[in-house]
Amino acid sequence: MVFNPSIILGYLLFYCPVASNDILQHPRLNVTLIVTSASNDGLGVTMTNTTKPLTNTEVKQAKPKAKEYNLADGHGLYLRVKPSGTKLWIFNYLRPFTKKRANLGLGIFPDISLADARVEAQKFKGLLAKEIDPKEYRIEQAWKDEKAHTNTFEHVAEKWLKLKESKVSNSYYKKISSRLELHVFPRIGKLPLHKINAVDTIEALDPLAKQGKLETLDNICGWINEVMVYSVNTGLVHSNPLSNIKKAFNSPKSTPLPALKPDELPELMIALNKASIKLVTRCLLEWQLHTMVRPAEAAGARWEEIDLKNSLWEIPENRMKGGKPHNVPLSPQALSLLDILKPFSRQREFIFPGDRNPRKSANSQTANMALKRMGFQGRQVAHGLRALASTTLNEQGFDKDVVEIALAHVDQNAIRAAYNRAEYLERRRVMMCWWSDHIEQAATGKLSLSSNVAFLNARGR
Repeated sequence: MVFNPSIILGYLLFYCPVASNDILQHPRLNVTLIVTSASNDGLGVTMTNTTKPLTNTEVKQAKPKAKEYNLADGHGLYLRVKPSGTKLWIFNYLRPFTKKRANLGLGIFPDISLADARVEAQKFKGLLAKEIDPKEYRIEQAWKDEKAHTNTFEHVAEKWLKLKESKVSNSYYKKISSRLELHVFPRIGKLPLHKINAVDTIEALDPLAKQGKLETLDNICGWINEVMVYSVNTGLVHSNPLSNIKKAFNSPKSTPLPALKPDELPELMIALNKASIKLVTRCLLEWQLHTMVRPAEAAGARWEEIDLKNSLWEIPENRMKGGKPHNVPLSPQALSLLDILKPFSRQREFIFPGDRNPRKSANSQTANMALKRMGFQGRQVAHGLRALASTTLNEQGFDKDVVEIALAHVDQNAIRAAYNRAEYLERRRVMMCWWSDHIEQAATGKLSLSSNVAFLNARGR
């Protein structure tokens, strides 16, 4: 592009001939010119007028003509009037680096007023002073806005859940996802992350507090914060405004799960022998009692997890609450339970097949329902069998660390955890065998299935 020099008001002006009514900025004076005519006289401009700012009346009364024309307001802003009568605000500027002229639409009048158009034009002039192209800036902002509105809380939570799924047990993953879908997504799920705030979130969770579901509420607050921390770490937001929402609610009271005292174990075994329950359910209850695992871990046991050669049950990390694999030394009594179940489920995936659908595992609540029918409601729950075992073993003087690892309580000290895995497996095997023997002794008259040879023979072992 060739520029012709011209002397105006004693200053050198560089000008490239443009169409009539286009805008011309003086490079050194705060003066805006509008070209009303152009000729090929070697200077490029034969007539110029100083532009005065538009008034609201002039903008409103601007009439359409046969051809579109521009009304300059100064500082790169002008109103383009089309033959159809449409009036458009245009910002005309010199693009950084390329030095080519460009027009940027600011909107239609009267949707965008004269005052609003001037504010936008001034903002773009500020960008130009920093060598930022307003058009490129607008495209980038539009992309950021679209991304921000696409990244709703629910959308990001689903990404977080995919990561969480590989770190927790299937039952715990289902618990998290179902709680979020029921209590969180309907209220704040569609909100973009940048619009998430503590006030709205607390209001969304308040119904749980009013219902007294404080433990559920406490868990949900923790999961919500994990989603927000994930959002910060992945650059979707700069900060987490929900880090302290737990403080807006009462903390749940820690209530121990109902569990029998150690000297009440014989009562449980007698009731189990007399109970009118299905064989698989009884085996499940005894299996959980002997192995000290959680209800979901017991109900979901697979034959492929059993190492008969080494008398070991290897539970993979995706089935454990703590997200770490857990090995359970199997006592002779536990192995006897497997012998009982072989005719019923050895050809299937799950050791304890579901009653209605044997292709699926037994429900994690099956043991709980059985205990209720046996008359232990309020006294013993399936998860509480672990407490019964823990109390008994600690009272008998077994190493507390060995007991805790047998219960799969995660050791936070990584070095110590590695040491425990190496040394304590055999010590756990001794302890588990003692515990199974103790269960047998508690079962007056050998009422435990795991020791009932006559029962096994009757079943054609």
